[in-house]
Amino acid sequence: MIEYSSQTHYLVAVDCIVFGFDGERLKLLLVKRGLEPEINKWSLIGGFVSANESTDEAAARVLKKNTGLDGIYLEQFQVYGKPNRDPIERVLSVAYFALIDIHKYSAQINADYHAEWFPINQRPELIFDHDTMVADAWKKLRYKAALHPILFELLPKKFTLPQLQVLFEEVNDMKIDAGNFNRKIKSTGLLIKLEEKDKSSSKKGAFYFKLNPKRYQSDFHLVLNVFRSTK
Repeated sequence: MIEYSSQTHYLVAVDCIVFGFDGERLKLLLVKRGLEPEINKWSLIGGFVSANESTDEAAARVLKKNTGLDGIYLEQFQVYGKPNRDPIERVLSVAYFALIDIHKYSAQINADYHAEWFPINQRPELIFDHDTMVADAWKKLRYKAALHPILFELLPKKFTLPQLQVLFEEVNDMKIDAGNFNRKIKSTGLLIKLEEKDKSSSKKGAFYFKLNPKRYQSDFHLVLNVFRSTK
């Protein structure tokens, strides 16, 4: 440490932007902050990095401690380091976004920190620069979803085309023509049609589909074309 003794030391934190989909809305998981400043106000799920762990390990630990969630999709996307972002002292925050199917993990959510789901466009005001983090993470999600199979982390293993269309609309914050969407997504060969139907919304029902992962990985550019052609 002799070489670094003259350098200023900072705290390092992690913050997790947890996106979930319940079949109808894209949502954000928030908690009530448990310490001052801004105690009991709505916050992203975060905490400090310990001396003996990486930021990835810290993000996984903090997420499990605050929500009970474990083994979910988690990706680092940006570092936030404005000098005055935390009013107590200088804190650098490494931000991650997580993706889950809300129904799959609903029984796993820990209530100790008042974790609650909010529609992303109806979220309460957040502490510090957390609203900026959410906006940046949402933008990153849109980009990644057009190029990689991460969007399907928000869906159950089998889903209907109406569910998939709603997810596309929610992620991109826009309406999509149903006929055009169905035609385009079917033409990609990215989905495998199942014999089973979902009849919860109508007697006729809608066929279930599942992702063809091999085709998705080899032809991921087709998803980007679907986004472009359905706008």
